[in-house]
Amino acid sequence: MSFLLLVGFSLVAEGFHQEIPKGYLYFAMAFSVFVEMINSRVRHVTPVRLKKADHVATHQAPAPTAAPSRVSAA
Repeated sequence: MSFLLLVGFSLVAEGFHQEIPKGYLYFAMAFSVFVEMINSRVRHVTPVRLKKADHVATHQAPAPTAAPSRVSAA
């Protein structure tokens, strides 16, 4: 998402004839990739252990009932 915002901001700025040096953009992209690589290595995600499904209750919807008739007895 940050890449899209960065590129979008750059394109809007260039649309208003404001020059942004490409070195700043490339450095920002490289820095965010570097931080994300460190983040993925530091965050050790352990897999979630699920309980066995021996006693899983099956919940069934109740059977539909017939609607009461609107025929009057008069």
